[in-house]
Amino acid sequence: MISIFGWSQDEPTAGSADLDEINKQLQNPIADLISLPFQNNTSFGLGPDNRTQNVLNIQPIYPITAGKVNIITRTIFPLISQPVGADESDFGLGDILFTAFVSPINDKAMTWGVGPALSFPTATESTLGSGKWSAGPSVVALAQTEGGWTIGGLINNVWSFAGQSDRADVNFMTFQPFVALSLPKSWTVSVAPILTSNWEAPSGEQWTVPLGGGASKVVPFGKLPVNLSVQAYYNVERPTFGPEWSTRLVVAFVFPK
Repeated sequence: MISIFGWSQDEPTAGSADLDEINKQLQNPIADLISLPFQNNTSFGLGPDNRTQNVLNIQPIYPITAGKVNIITRTIFPLISQPVGADESDFGLGDILFTAFVSPINDKAMTWGVGPALSFPTATESTLGSGKWSAGPSVVALAQTEGGWTIGGLINNVWSFAGQSDRADVNFMTFQPFVALSLPKSWTVSVAPILTSNWEAPSGEQWTVPLGGGASKVVPFGKLPVNLSVQAYYNVERPTFGPEWSTRLVVAFVFPK
């Protein structure tokens, strides 16, 4: 028997009821669920030459139970293809972001988590990262109803405290409100835009505000549940050379305990 992230290969294939339950748990970013998402974000119309940027986030999620709380760890390893000029691009690893949410264990509809967000200057090219060590708080809160609704939000803000002295300071916020409706046969429709603000940028150049949404479905891949998701967003507010719109494609492997 081979065990990966706590999931055993000789366990039976999940049935439709199991997939529906996993689908509901996946709408909760601090669920007690081990997963390995590959999230591909493609942004179009970037810069004065209307280039395309691609970011593949590999983000293992691993919860740890400690007494009456869960500690949900998420580490994002971004692989970035960044346009440089009119016809060149840099490719490599960006800054790694680690978050850990401490969340009380309860069976109530409302749940929350709080913890640190840490950004490490691991970028392999100067164009792919900040060159700074940054840290700050991260908070998530959500409610799930018996009707299949999940409503909540996640926010963090990081500030630089060390790093390359010739690079700009970091004061960066990420806010993701989310509304999802779980449907029969493990389908979900959702709206989960990622709003960002670079507080160090000049007035009028700070915010990126997307509008859009998409759908997802949990399917069996052999004995392994896999969540497939596609979303699209148009940026109604963006910096002068920010991208006009983007797509988000996710393949998430789930390892039930």
